[in-house]
Amino acid sequence: MGLENIRVKGARSHNLKNVDITIPRDKLVVFTGLSGSGKSSLAFDTIYAEGQRRYVESLSAYARQFLGQMDKPDVDSIEGLSPAISIDQKTTSQNPRSTVGTVTEIYDYLRLLFARIGVPYCPNHNIPITSQSVQQMIDQLLEYPERTKMQILAPIVSGRKGTHKKVFDDLKKQGYVRVRVDGTILDLSEEIELDKNKKHSIEVVVDRIVIKDGIEARLSGSLETGLDLAGGQILIDLIDGDEIRFNQHHSCPQCGFSIGELEPRLFSFNNPFGACPTCDGLGSKLETDEELVIPDASLSLREHAILPWKPTSSNYYPQLLEAVCSHYGIDMDVPFNELPKEHVDILFYGSGKDLIVFRHENEFGTVRERTIYFEGVLRNISRRYHETSSDYVREQMEQYMISKACGTCKGHRLKKESLSVLVAGKHIGQVTDLPILEAKNYVTTLDLTDKEKQIARLIINEIDERLGFLANVGLGYLTMSRTAGTLSGGEAQRIRLATQIGSALMGVLYILDEPSIGLHQRDNTRLIKTLERMRDLGNTLIVVEHDEDTMFAADHIVDIGLVQAWLAAILRVKEHLMKLWRILNH
Repeated sequence: MGLENIRVKGARSHNLKNVDITIPRDKLVVFTGLSGSGKSSLAFDTIYAEGQRRYVESLSAYARQFLGQMDKPDVDSIEGLSPAISIDQKTTSQNPRSTVGTVTEIYDYLRLLFARIGVPYCPNHNIPITSQSVQQMIDQLLEYPERTKMQILAPIVSGRKGTHKKVFDDLKKQGYVRVRVDGTILDLSEEIELDKNKKHSIEVVVDRIVIKDGIEARLSGSLETGLDLAGGQILIDLIDGDEIRFNQHHSCPQCGFSIGELEPRLFSFNNPFGACPTCDGLGSKLETDEELVIPDASLSLREHAILPWKPTSSNYYPQLLEAVCSHYGIDMDVPFNELPKEHVDILFYGSGKDLIVFRHENEFGTVRERTIYFEGVLRNISRRYHETSSDYVREQMEQYMISKACGTCKGHRLKKESLSVLVAGKHIGQVTDLPILEAKNYVTTLDLTDKEKQIARLIINEIDERLGFLANVGLGYLTMSRTAGTLSGGEAQRIRLATQIGSALMGVLYILDEPSIGLHQRDNTRLIKTLERMRDLGNTLIVVEHDEDTMFAADHIVDIGLVQAWLAAILRVKEHLMKLWRILNH
């Protein structure tokens, strides 16, 4: 009998007064009643808290030290309790790297899909990137001027942790002399020690050549050796120049643009191999805004039109501004909006290579004169924001900055190579910008070959199912690129609900806090069906809810009603009257 019900005896959390209750397991149970009657105290502060505490106590002592001590709720006993998961209306992570796609793990499956069936396109010529033969590589290298020096490198380790001692030993045995480790050329005859906790890139120096007549045979042999060593990839380091990456698998035949092996991490904005190098995978950057720097352009420079350089405790920047204006003949007494464009550009973006004599007198009367490059007001604010260790200075500079979409990745967070891989004409950033319902349609209508269908069938099914879960809880309007911190409490709760459905756990106690808030009637029906599906998997659901449809769909209703609320209120009033009586008779 104990396995069929959850029995609570003597619950006294908050305003509960020795409540005894029996709740059926594996059912959809609704807690309803007046505000303040103790619904949440019973559901969250008693049943969920005790379920969590027991689960944590079942872990090893080593694991418990990271979770901390959990207090036992004020209750005599609870029987028949399962591991409990709370899905409340708290907002999700404020981490700017967390998105709807990452929270629901749909983005992980999308990365896998693009890595398996994605087709790389050259961003310069918009043509599919194909494999290159050794002869095509030779022909491209021989186009460089005579006497051009270059190193042929074979990349054998790319961004992986470890000391890699075995790699170096094997290269020595094969007769190689030099390697490039993290951009530095090292001799294999020396002892090379790497930090095992840091990621390293290792390239073997296969050959050093100079472009000249008769070099083709040697170049061909070195390229083939390097390609065999690095699994079809080769890196050409032009001395005092750029680097060219050739790939027997993916490289543009016209411009040589190449992309490494397609793997899931290439599409991760939380990994250096996929993240946009400009915004580090955030999709946006804080940039100094001209209108915030000059809020009132009718003021002159002498009237402190440049707000962040208005003198407060120091005259350093006003004196610097006077030196710049004196050097370039900028009138400090005319309104800022009447200054010629060339003068505005100097003030905002600096003097370039022109040197300016700057004479500064501090508050103690000490005078220093020096010749400097003027960096400009906008760059000055940006530099001070990024370089300072003072929270106060950072907050002051942030007043003149706004968040803008990254100009390099256009807000998609990924580097150029990642965004050059397409599936059905869209890169992964464009797919995540689609609303959930449109993304679901995109995935289910992909026109794939028989081979691609065989490769991607399971991945597509998983993406389709998880997108369906989000649509069924009324979130079809969201995009997977939406930052998690911008979600409302109700949206965040329903996302966690959809994630739990995808996990397909059984025998779990789920406790939800008014999941129907803000939903259209149509979406509310879908939500109820979702809750019923979770129940049918063999879980117990306790839902704190006032919605009529949810109560009609429930298997069991616990109504903490008027009598209980009045009793609780009377007890609270009595306690306050007793305190008042003691004060008056003190």
